[in-house]
Amino acid sequence: MRYLIAAMALALPTSGFAAGERISVTGEIIDTWCYYSGVMGGPDAVVGTAHHTCALWCSAGGIPVGLLGDDGQVYMVLKIEGDDGSASGDTQLSLASHQVTADGMLYERDGLKYIVVEQVVSEGITNLSHLDYDVVPPFAVPKPKN
Repeated sequence: MRYLIAAMALALPTSGFAAGERISVTGEIIDTWCYYSGVMGGPDAVVGTAHHTCALWCSAGGIPVGLLGDDGQVYMVLKIEGDDGSASGDTQLSLASHQVTADGMLYERDGLKYIVVEQVVSEGITNLSHLDYDVVPPFAVPKPKN
């Protein structure tokens, strides 16, 4: 019986699975929650050094990380260099807010772009946005109620 099940599994069509494409993307590892929600400000305020600490907390808390490519596209990161604990893995925490070049497999489905990163070349934090926004943007600090 198990041989029959194994043979049937091999015969299943794979047309429903998305085919991957090898790509190389240069951009910044971002916190997707703050980037998409706008809770901390616009897209220019939630990247670089102004948002580094928050990006660490979100990643450690399980928020998926993304790669904001220099082309303006956001790629959801499924895995980096074999790190199966994707969103909260040490690899992602060490790369938060860093400008990187990532080589891996791109998968697209329903308008979303996902990347499984096989190799990262880290270039460090190059977007010194804290010079413009401070370490925590002032608009992100709640004002006390009277």
